[in-house]
Amino acid sequence: MREANKDDYFKGRGAQLKTANRFLKQQYVTEHVEGLDEEMLVAPSTQLFYEQAKKVVNKVTSPDLSMMYSLNPYQGCEHGCIYCYARNTHEYWGFSAGLDFESKIIVKKNAPALLEKFLLHSDWQATPISLSGNTDCYQPVERKLEITRKLLKIFAQYRHPVGMITKNSLVLRDLDLLQDLAKDNLVHIYISITTLNEDLRRVMEPRTASGLKRLSVVEQLAKANIPVGIMNAPIIPGLNQDEIPTILKAAADHGARTAGMTIVRLNGSIGILFEDWLRKNFPDRFDKVWNQICDMHGGNVNDSQFGRRMSGEGVFADMIHQLFRNSRKKYFSGREMPAYNLTAFRKGGTLNLF
Repeated sequence: MREANKDDYFKGRGAQLKTANRFLKQQYVTEHVEGLDEEMLVAPSTQLFYEQAKKVVNKVTSPDLSMMYSLNPYQGCEHGCIYCYARNTHEYWGFSAGLDFESKIIVKKNAPALLEKFLLHSDWQATPISLSGNTDCYQPVERKLEITRKLLKIFAQYRHPVGMITKNSLVLRDLDLLQDLAKDNLVHIYISITTLNEDLRRVMEPRTASGLKRLSVVEQLAKANIPVGIMNAPIIPGLNQDEIPTILKAAADHGARTAGMTIVRLNGSIGILFEDWLRKNFPDRFDKVWNQICDMHGGNVNDSQFGRRMSGEGVFADMIHQLFRNSRKKYFSGREMPAYNLTAFRKGGTLNLF
């Protein structure tokens, strides 16, 4: 890896481009720098946009996803992970999937009230809700706004099951609520660990906690008797696939109960962003990484076919899955997450949280 040119690289951001938005007729983009007469981008600062949402709990209908409902208090994510599949959704808001996604954050401030209204619906039967399924509910702005914490208070009040996935150590702030939920088997937490290589993490996931910090989070959650697993995702051939055994062993040693994985896929604008990022940060292995990603998706870097899009196919995908299966069998044998408790749900909530 080489250090990208400081003159044309936004340190602390994953994307380095403003990509085109397929929903806009007129816009300026920076995808083709050879066509620009002058510099059109400056290092972006984070902006917050407050939305008065009408609903926050969404049913997930994708047949290859196990969760049935998700709740996202934020759209866009300051973590800036270059590969993030959620980037394309920012275009629905009129923004770019590139720099806008990680610098223009949409905040659903009324999410707690909407969640409570949803749980009070007469037809609702307790089903695990994933917080979040799209962007990270513990991204930096959560430290100030505490929307996720307020949502957890609602889940605890109504004794409703909730799943969480995050890259941020801020989850430990809410240890009190998570322990309260865990005592009734109402919570599962997954910590996303993509790499333990700090040089890679700093450019691939620039505003996230370090890999070692995430392992520490796993350990602290496990010691607090909160069911915790990891997601070793996405696996990117030529960048992090060789870390699978090391990451799974470290996660198991720190108390994780299970591990999952997905193969990288670069749908929509993400392909343009990732290609630019890869050329700037890993020019010596660009061809290897790019070609192997294509090999896993039938000659393309993207794949939208259910059942195949997150697992890939072909020789390289098979090798990755075999390495993961063997590592999980070795380090997680006999471990599993407890079943969610669906019987504790209190439709009327409770006057006192504790």
